[in-house]
Amino acid sequence: MEVACVNPENRRGKSFLFLFCCVLAGFLPHLVDSPKNLFPASILTVFLGIYGLRVVLLGRAKSEYEVLDFHDNQIQDINLPFIDVLVSARDEEAVVGRLVQRLSALKYPLEKLKICIIDDGSKDSTPTILDKCKKEIDNLQVISRSRSSSGGKSAALNYALKNLGGEWVFILDADADFTDDILLRLIPFAKNGKWSAVQLRKAVVNSNQNLLTSCQAMEMAMDTLIQEGRQLAGGVVELRGNGALLRRSALDECGGFNEGTVTDDLDLSFRLLITGASIGILWDPPIHEEGVESLNALIKQRKRWAEGGLQRFFDYWPLLISKNLNSSQYLDLISFFLLQYALPVISFIDIFSAILTKTTPAYWPLTFIAFSISGIAFYRGCRQRSFCGPSIPSPTIFNLFISIIYLSHWFFVIPFITIKMSVFSKNLVWVKTIHKG
Repeated sequence: MEVACVNPENRRGKSFLFLFCCVLAGFLPHLVDSPKNLFPASILTVFLGIYGLRVVLLGRAKSEYEVLDFHDNQIQDINLPFIDVLVSARDEEAVVGRLVQRLSALKYPLEKLKICIIDDGSKDSTPTILDKCKKEIDNLQVISRSRSSSGGKSAALNYALKNLGGEWVFILDADADFTDDILLRLIPFAKNGKWSAVQLRKAVVNSNQNLLTSCQAMEMAMDTLIQEGRQLAGGVVELRGNGALLRRSALDECGGFNEGTVTDDLDLSFRLLITGASIGILWDPPIHEEGVESLNALIKQRKRWAEGGLQRFFDYWPLLISKNLNSSQYLDLISFFLLQYALPVISFIDIFSAILTKTTPAYWPLTFIAFSISGIAFYRGCRQRSFCGPSIPSPTIFNLFISIIYLSHWFFVIPFITIKMSVFSKNLVWVKTIHKG
């Protein structure tokens, strides 16, 4: 079943409908006397609170980490599949050279590994660096695209896939770092679990840079813990782009990467889900990446993530409510859509309505429970061991307090993006995160 690409122009009406429903949900309780106005929030608090807490407590309930000790003279004897490593790079002079060197040092049979880097119209010295690397590394293929080419990262990846035929595709960002045996750990996990895709935990290498990067490191640990919990609850696991292993046949079945979205990973997660493909999540080894170091860069990044997250729900809801999903997946999607996207918008309208009508906010119980569960997820995620890769910040009272405050940025970003998507037609421009190396 190939999932057809969608028309981005259809999103504005769906965004407006979503916004309209959130406005009604946030405003109508203020027309009802207290405590009756707390009834909608109380029902949602019980439903979403129980499910969210269950997911958080399930996360890290079992460990999939295995210490695999391969010697160089044993690698050739293992029945390993052909792998294509794919990286889309635009203006990545600060990190692309290091990435290629790390890839060239991978412990994997050279005849079964192809490294392909797409120079997506770089204006800096990225092409020069790649030309030099190509002369030194035999299994490195460099593909160049014009900067004016459409489709962003998704189109760059699709363009490269036409000339590749490996059984698995390993997607990396240009700032990725990893252990040299990462594929030897990742492939057995994917095969043993019969996964169509596997997402590695993302670990922030510059977590000690400032409070913002420390919060991002804690957020990535929390995110992986929640993903594990969703998986164990029979729910939906999502790809995070960097450090994603994809079975080529599953990728082809769902039509490749969608070139009409700003978040190829979130979109592909739904395309795989609709076709019945399964996604696994792996705590160790992680994929290392940079956290953004300024508030301005964070907001730009999160606006793109919020828009892409909403786009996939608006694009694929007819297929999501079909018979392709089971009851556990429906419950999971509904719960996390309400928590991740509806709650921030409704809370924003709720506070505005409270000020306008001089009443008490009606959704404070749900907001309180959501932040409380997030705090538990932060604590449980950050107290886990990281067998390899950057250490996770300790879940001290101060760190937990700051991280919960940090998490509140979504309550501003998502309402803003929802309003923007409801009013303006989207001119699809893929905006990259700046990597400093």
